[in-house]
Amino acid sequence: MEEELGIKLFERGSRKIGLTNEGILLRRRAEELVQLVDKTEEELAWQESQVEGKISIGCGEIASVQLLPELFRTFREKYPRVTFDIFMAAADLVKEQMDKGLLDIGLLLEPVDMEKYDYIRLEMKENWVVLMHLELPLAGKDSVTTENLLDLPRRTNVQSELASWFGDTYKKLNVVFTNNLSTNSAVMVKNGLAYSIAIEGAAFWDQTKITYRPLSPSLTATSVLAWKRGQPFSTATTKFISHMKCLLSMGKA
Repeated sequence: MEEELGIKLFERGSRKIGLTNEGILLRRRAEELVQLVDKTEEELAWQESQVEGKISIGCGEIASVQLLPELFRTFREKYPRVTFDIFMAAADLVKEQMDKGLLDIGLLLEPVDMEKYDYIRLEMKENWVVLMHLELPLAGKDSVTTENLLDLPRRTNVQSELASWFGDTYKKLNVVFTNNLSTNSAVMVKNGLAYSIAIEGAAFWDQTKITYRPLSPSLTATSVLAWKRGQPFSTATTKFISHMKCLLSMGKA
């Protein structure tokens, strides 16, 4: 350092070594720099802990909802002042609310048009099943084929997906009810009025009255966590999006 600065920093004796005036000044400035670094780190940590606000998330009744608690828990460990508001609806309505800026993030069942959104596709598979009353004949089967089915959900792009699975049988369906959330259709199923097609992960039904069977051949879907591209977000939401990307890329949620 003496060579680099071109000054003498130490007085070297036969038995001891001490600082020159220049060395004392350098030490003082170094101590000030260390204190400034410590103070800056404390201030940044304080600002991080002060991140607050409410993050609104829209989602349907799907299995991937099970990923949210771990994302929430680990995020609130860093930012305990942040809270979450969950809005339950079908993907089309969730997207509409995102476009209006009323929802920050959407957990959407595919297929869904993602042209205007950035997103993370989730690895968890969503399995389509048939809900039925325990006393109905199909409850005795291991799986249900196209010829057995009587009900079809409302969502247009999902309906097209299911119509493709039905094939020619689609035109023969006897559609008694349409709905946008499986909890509503479960009420009809519980009362023996119909069978209903739903996502297995939405199993929030009265298990003493309702059961379900997988489709044969099986039909699966994926889901995405999405946010509108170019949308200005709060600091809390911006940090949560980064948090989701990090945890999901490492498979920790």
